[in-house]
Amino acid sequence: MHSNPMQFHRSRAIALALALIPAAARADPTAEDFQTWAAITATGTLGVLSPALQSFRYWMEGQGRFGNDTSSLSQGMVRPGLGYALNSNASLWLGYAYAPTMEPFTTDSFNEQRLWQQFLWTDKSALGNYSSRTRFEERFIGQPDTAYRFRQMFKLAYPLPFAQDFSLVGWDEVFVNLNNTGTVHAGLDQNRLFAGLGYNFDEHIRTELGYMNQYIQKSEAADRISHILSLSLFLNY
Repeated sequence: MHSNPMQFHRSRAIALALALIPAAARADPTAEDFQTWAAITATGTLGVLSPALQSFRYWMEGQGRFGNDTSSLSQGMVRPGLGYALNSNASLWLGYAYAPTMEPFTTDSFNEQRLWQQFLWTDKSALGNYSSRTRFEERFIGQPDTAYRFRQMFKLAYPLPFAQDFSLVGWDEVFVNLNNTGTVHAGLDQNRLFAGLGYNFDEHIRTELGYMNQYIQKSEAADRISHILSLSLFLNY
């Protein structure tokens, strides 16, 4: 007795669809979180120690990042560095970073260490102060291989005509992994987009408060989107 070919193919299609339903149910949706990040960054010239060091710069940064709906510390950051001013606009930097990392960024807590190098350009335009920061990182995450990452940020601060101490601030930074390691895969790592308000207390002290959207691309888990209340304090002497 011969079976109907059309009925046979229809049965196969139904069986395949039923087999795919559990896989679709297991597929991880994009994970979202509300976080609060606070940072303080102090920069300045070493000329206060000696006139011969006038072109040399220091960088000291500390951060606390609170995730899981801002209920717990998810990542800390200590990032010191030394720089050299090529001119009034451009500078080269070399530094170190220590970043203990917990949930929700990782299921297994670890302490990341980094070396970083960057080129920083700052200038003024008709739209306000702008800057470009190009950074390379060598990341040590407990894997046999060092993870290399490239970061590029562009930032603009537009002073409000009716309140010169206030400014509208916007910036975007893209992160790209340059190689594969045990837990890191080459390609887009994440993107951060910020929009907020800046305030100059004086020529040395500035703060920025606003919203940051962080998108993290995952290769073996759900991609992450974090909605972040970001507060930064900048000291420049």
